Amino acid sequence: MQRRLTLTLATLMMMFPQIVETIYSPALTHIADGFHVSAEVAAQTLSCYFFAFAFGVVIWGRLCDVIGRRPTILAGLALYLLASIIAIFSTGFTLLLAARVLAAFGAAVGSVGTQTAIRDRFDGYELARVFSVMGIAMAVSPAVGVLSGALLTHYWGYQGVFAGLAALAALLLAYAAWQLPETRPAQVVKSSFFGTFGRMVKDGDIWRSAWLVALFNVCMFSYYQLAPFRFEALGLPPQWFGYTGLVLAAGVGIGAAINKFLIAKQWLFTPLLMLACVLALIGGGLVFLLEDKLWFVLPMMLVVMAYGIAIPNILARALRNYKDCMGTAGAILGLMYYLMLAAGLVLAGLAQRPGIVLMTSSACALLLALTVVRGERNIAISTQPGKPLPDRLLR
Repeated sequence: MQRRLTLTLATLMMMFPQIVETIYSPALTHIADGFHVSAEVAAQTLSCYFFAFAFGVVIWGRLCDVIGRRPTILAGLALYLLASIIAIFSTGFTLLLAARVLAAFGAAVGSVGTQTAIRDRFDGYELARVFSVMGIAMAVSPAVGVLSGALLTHYWGYQGVFAGLAALAALLLAYAAWQLPETRPAQVVKSSFFGTFGRMVKDGDIWRSAWLVALFNVCMFSYYQLAPFRFEALGLPPQWFGYTGLVLAAGVGIGAAINKFLIAKQWLFTPLLMLACVLALIGGGLVFLLEDKLWFVLPMMLVVMAYGIAIPNILARALRNYKDCMGTAGAILGLMYYLMLAAGLVLAGLAQRPGIVLMTSSACALLLALTVVRGERNIAISTQPGKPLPDRLLR
């Protein structure tokens, strides 16, 4: 049969890693009680998840170049399904943690495999447009995950969550097996991993991109890591945390509309990035002021808006100079920012202060954005009149 990479399939695969992580968040307090561990220990399952996710990105990204996009994606989804089944029958916290690590490793294929396939099919402005849609999906998916997780936890406890994860993985695996094409170009160069790694670690722009992606993700995921315990401390029922997904979804819609409007107005990367950083910093400051009250959820809308603006534009631009080794380069970039994210969530879990985490992360992102602006300005000044702008000034 003739398969093609539809926007629906690409969107579902891109949403998968974030849905399956945040669907687990409402069950954290139940897991802490059920396995007799502290809130800090239960929260660290999220950081362990992203450490494993980082190494999964490397392996799956490399396999995308070596054996192809389709078999790699199918193998990762199958591994996630197996890990979810193990989690259902876990009787100890150590086995549960091992299952979560295995699940994270498998789920990583949804990120790097999908991004690689999208970059195979699209380029330039069209790629930016597609990533804008992906940005909406990535920002909405945590809200979908939290609301679904709250409902599953309310009716069936944490084991219901793991059963739901297994069912979701099985459905997506079947859909991908039916529809997913092989998008790897015939002329792809199976580049040396270490050669590409050496090239990228010397690229300051790659480091800035990795840090920016990590910091915006810390802003997003620290909420899902810490807010369940904040709700418990306020004496609120767990399902209320799930309903906050609707508030964040509203923020996503606003952010997506702003991003789409500004891209149509030909805004370039740097002003979009600066706007996102300022929104995140304002939102983080308001969360800090209100975190002892239920109202701290409302300023999270600004943080989600910032995420929806920043992430698609950063990802669309990050690997523009690595088209000859897209899968491997995507894997290395993913390794970098997921390790940074995991480390950030370790610190966030220890701090247990959402406002401080948000303010620190967004302030660091703003400082990085200022270095990007300065670099772009220097390049623009050095470009002689009459010559086209370098590719790094394009979206």
